[in-house]
Amino acid sequence: MISLAVALVLGAIMALALSFKARHSTGFLISIATLPAIVAVIIMMVNGSLGASVAVAGAFSLVRFRSNPGTAREISAVFLAMAVGLACGIGYPGFATLFAIIIMIALLVYDKIPALNGRNGSLARTLRVTVPEDLDYTGVFDDIFNAYTSDIRLTGIKTTNLGSLNKLTYDVTLKEAGSEKKMIDEIRTRNGNLEISVSLPSMESAL
Repeated sequence: MISLAVALVLGAIMALALSFKARHSTGFLISIATLPAIVAVIIMMVNGSLGASVAVAGAFSLVRFRSNPGTAREISAVFLAMAVGLACGIGYPGFATLFAIIIMIALLVYDKIPALNGRNGSLARTLRVTVPEDLDYTGVFDDIFNAYTSDIRLTGIKTTNLGSLNKLTYDVTLKEAGSEKKMIDEIRTRNGNLEISVSLPSMESAL
């Protein structure tokens, strides 16, 4: 019961730490909060039983995850929750607490280091531009991007509307805050006034 209680408390703390200045779905945060306790109970049940271990492994092999892959941060959180649950399940709640605290502090510290972020977070945006299928988008917006962004990367291309349109996704870093509207207005003159969106890159998502 002590191990289970520690797993639940650590799961709740990890969920709170993940939600600090980052957007995650409610379902994901609840999963992180309960995953250590679930893993701990499973380890307690199969401890010392080879047959039970094989049965649990077979049951997990039937699970199919149909949601989109998470971000690197979310994948790390899942592994952290599982590691905490394993430590609690084999009877080391104190070690699990120390391990979880150290890793969560490290994640929060690393998130604040500009060199590891790679881009200026306050000016980072995700730009999505819809262009006609017959428009050669290679280099067509370069002068606009050079005027309004300090860094830009084409991260995704997707066809839509039976192949008559292409949706382009860029990771951009603006030179100045509040310049999105001017940039969008200039892009509209070249993409035929089709859909354009700018959003914060708080979560990775499919096109």
